[in-house]
Amino acid sequence: MVEQQSGTPQLPIVLSGTVPPLAEYYYPRPETGPDLAATMAPGQTVVLVHGEETEAAAAQGGTGKTQLAVQFAHAVWQGRTAEVLVWVTGSSAESVTSGFALAATTVDGSNPGESADDAAARFLAWLTRTRRPWALVIDDVIDLADLGALWSVLPSSGSGSAGRVLITSRLPAASFEGKDVSVIAVPGLSRREALAYLSSRLTDHPDQRIEALDLAEELDRLPLVLAQATAVISARRQSCREYRGLFAERRKHMPAIPGASAPVLAAWSIAVECAHELPPAGLAWPTLVLAAMMDYHGVPGAVLTSPAACSYVTGRPSTAGGADQTAVRGAISNLAAAGLVSIDPGSAVRTVSMHASVAAAVRAWLPQTDLEHVVLSAADALLQTWPETDGGPQLEQALRDCTTALQSGDGALLWKTEAHPLLFRTGLSLENSGLFRAAITYWQSLLSTSTRLLGPGHANSVVARDRLAAAYEAAGLFTEATAVFQAALADRERNQGPEHADTIAARAQLAHAYVSAGRADDAVALYERAVADAERVCGPGHPVTLGARASLAQAYATAGKTSDAISAYDRVLGDSERALGSGHPTTLSARASLAGAYLASGRAKDAIAQLQRALADRERMRGGDHPDTIAARASLASAYRAAGKLKDAIAAYQRVLADRERIEGADHPDTIAARANLAYAYRSAGRLREAIPHYERTLVDRERVQGRDHRDTLIARSNLAACYQQARRLTDAVPQYERALKDSERMLGPGDIETLTTRCNLASAYYTAGRLSDVVVVLQRALTDCERYLGPDHQMTQTVRENLDAATQI
Repeated sequence: MVEQQSGTPQLPIVLSGTVPPLAEYYYPRPETGPDLAATMAPGQTVVLVHGEETEAAAAQGGTGKTQLAVQFAHAVWQGRTAEVLVWVTGSSAESVTSGFALAATTVDGSNPGESADDAAARFLAWLTRTRRPWALVIDDVIDLADLGALWSVLPSSGSGSAGRVLITSRLPAASFEGKDVSVIAVPGLSRREALAYLSSRLTDHPDQRIEALDLAEELDRLPLVLAQATAVISARRQSCREYRGLFAERRKHMPAIPGASAPVLAAWSIAVECAHELPPAGLAWPTLVLAAMMDYHGVPGAVLTSPAACSYVTGRPSTAGGADQTAVRGAISNLAAAGLVSIDPGSAVRTVSMHASVAAAVRAWLPQTDLEHVVLSAADALLQTWPETDGGPQLEQALRDCTTALQSGDGALLWKTEAHPLLFRTGLSLENSGLFRAAITYWQSLLSTSTRLLGPGHANSVVARDRLAAAYEAAGLFTEATAVFQAALADRERNQGPEHADTIAARAQLAHAYVSAGRADDAVALYERAVADAERVCGPGHPVTLGARASLAQAYATAGKTSDAISAYDRVLGDSERALGSGHPTTLSARASLAGAYLASGRAKDAIAQLQRALADRERMRGGDHPDTIAARASLASAYRAAGKLKDAIAAYQRVLADRERIEGADHPDTIAARANLAYAYRSAGRLREAIPHYERTLVDRERVQGRDHRDTLIARSNLAACYQQARRLTDAVPQYERALKDSERMLGPGDIETLTTRCNLASAYYTAGRLSDVVVVLQRALTDCERYLGPDHQMTQTVRENLDAATQI
């Protein structure tokens, strides 16, 4: 099933994450597989664990737990028995946090600058308050601690929750004692199920099924092993009797591997042999080895067809041309035909996956002499595939998971001469994904390893230290960040000199940390030094100088030095235009920043002139339909509105809405936001008759696309109520305010500023409608909440107190 990216239009049932496909020959298991879609009730949490009836070790798995979870997810999707479906890989704390953060963005919108940890917490809070039916699947939990705060919000029967949670794990059932969950042990297939499965798969000729039940018993009736055996029998046109003979012989000579049972190993080796024989012959084993070095939950298809991967598989230098990629894809298809991997053609993120026991067997079987070649080839393949910019949360997580799995094999191989660049790309991905706590731990480990192996002055150690400081800063640990940045600056001044480019960059990094810590004056002094040094060493139009001066301008603005900020932005714009041209991204960004500084200082006319020029440049360089051009027009419309030029603002907003609808569709979040902005412009101009239909349409669209419990829906309802009130349509305004207050209290809590504001707005509507007794009741509650949550001296508390005093004297 294809994942839904954040920010894309949402379907009637909202999907977050990537649900794997059902196995091609999935058997529904009427005797040993619970019908979870039919039996799980709202408020229930079910955990699927390994059954005890099989020879296979619990840590190996193979009884079909994940496929039961996949069947449940597909049933929910197809039956529309939930409005929200979330699939999360539970193999690490990082992957759980990332999955929860993606879900928060999908169901509750994105908050700019929010960390993944905060987004994950927001998703868990959403689970506790939403009335929408939802289903959460967490597959392959390895450590219960990785689920974090989920345990405190798990639904329970009788709680009134609309949610269902399904967890799969290879942990023993005893691990879940004390948790409010229903544990179901999943065994191998029953004798009847195993025979039915073999009979349904082996249909070439009747004799093919002779001794089928005996074979099923020898394979421990494990779905994983039965699938591999039937795949081989079909591919080789054998019978169960013939396979039994080969299996018995192979089992006698298979060496033991920890965590894998004898039936699994014997069937695995036969399947590998079969796949390797299929044309293009000789490519299946290296393809399987390469994939097994990475995350068994799924490797992006592009990784396995990259130049490095093609070179490893084919044994010759490759540019990943058509012939080599076709050969590798053929090898992957052969592995799938032999039951060794699964292919999800609908997902570019988790395209090729395998069972954990298959990956473990490959790693154990691989000769030590071959390990370095495959590890470095996999590292190169991942790096070649990794997008230079953000590839989206799910692709980033998949690539990080693959890197983690690669390091678990023999991470020392990635430090043969110095750190492989993949290690730095992985850390940057953690930062860019908002996983700041994980990033700090990662950079600490990388810095420690680099210092131990290469020394503190090596370039790898220096970069790792800089990234650690940046991660501290992003996490809000400003004391730690500035301490590391100060040490880095001192080292560079001592070792490279005060005017070296790296020293200038270190000075700017420390200044940035000062800004983040609220030390704007200290930042200004450092940035002024950095700008002077950069201009002297690199020249006024050099990117280093332009970046330093732009940062100085921002520091001026933060310090309240608006005039200095405008001068600095103006200088950046001039230097950038001369050095790079008017259409360069740096120039366009400088122009937008200058316009923002003009607006902040009240110079709306100057801001509008810059934004008009920016729009003209965007249209000339990229065309009228480019997203950046539409965004530039929206910025100009906002400036018109701020300057009171409402006629111009309305015309610009109308054009933005029309463009959004035509290019992105009526249900795209950007289109809905454009309609809300147009409604606000109409309302600001007093054109309420035109504003109200747009506010009404915005609310309908928000509810349909994002759901009743989305924060944007709450805001849309409050805006509509305010417009109704302004139009004196009080019979319409009051019910909307009352609904908004009820939703805000439930979603955000009574002390949230949004809830307090909505309560006061309801009181205002009651007052306008002449319902004075209701006014007093609502304001009394508002005052109590303001005093409790904001304090008696807060400005809002004082205003509510004054309004209540006035209302009681009427």
